[in-house]
Amino acid sequence: MELRDIEIFLTLAEELHFGRTAERLHVSQARVSQAVRKQERRLGVVLFDRTSRRVTLTPVGRRLREDLQQAVDLLQAGLARAEAAGLGAGRTLRLGVFGHAGHELRPLLDAFRARHPGVDVQLAEINGSAPFTALRTGENDVNVLWLPVAEPDLTVGPTVLTGGRVLAVAADHPLAARGTASLEDLADASVVDLGPDAPGYWVESMIPARTPGGRRIPRGPIGRTFHEILSLVATGRCVHPLGEIAARYNSPPGIVFLPITDAPAMRWALTWRSTADGPVIRALAQTAADLGPIPL
Repeated sequence: MELRDIEIFLTLAEELHFGRTAERLHVSQARVSQAVRKQERRLGVVLFDRTSRRVTLTPVGRRLREDLQQAVDLLQAGLARAEAAGLGAGRTLRLGVFGHAGHELRPLLDAFRARHPGVDVQLAEINGSAPFTALRTGENDVNVLWLPVAEPDLTVGPTVLTGGRVLAVAADHPLAARGTASLEDLADASVVDLGPDAPGYWVESMIPARTPGGRRIPRGPIGRTFHEILSLVATGRCVHPLGEIAARYNSPPGIVFLPITDAPAMRWALTWRSTADGPVIRALAQTAADLGPIPL
């Protein structure tokens, strides 16, 4: 039995429908029927009982499915082991993250290194003023970016982190005594301007132009890095929304982080240059997909 005929048989055994099998495998229904009849003639047994209403496996068909599935599973496992052994041997994958996000990504990085010990993962810090630059120049292979990312030359992979938002304010700011903040509060203060290089739609997903009530949110001085942002906040000139991870790993004097109670949850996803797609990046994306998002 040829490999393609095995694939057709196993798919039909799962779908029990000639049309869905053909659609799933991108072949014609005639090709599916031909493959089944060919094997039934060759084996001298009926593998499927077919009526106008339903398709079912015969006892011989069920046993053949079990035997062939075991063989296919062994084949795929062998190929996966060979790929893992040779994937990226001696290769370094450079992963761009914001601030301390690398600490939260430890489960993903540990799982990836266990699957692909030949790949060395190095973390590189990125900032909100130029989130895509290191990808486009090839300095980074993958960045972990908050969503949405809608760049035609970039591929967005699995979500790896999820979490809430906080508002960084000076310790003597009137909001600090309240203990929480809302998006409406942003209209009563200036937020840091991330500069002209960060796409407007991407910045607005973190720092909206208007509050839910429609009031304009003023922009203040430009801060291109996380530490520049904190410096502006500490002086009392600005407040600034950040991912809650900022509060977990930072306690700068003179700054308080307030949970933003009405802000939507944030999602960060693997993002890479589409033309740089390759087996190592796909392996990282597959590991992330298998692991699922890590909640902060």
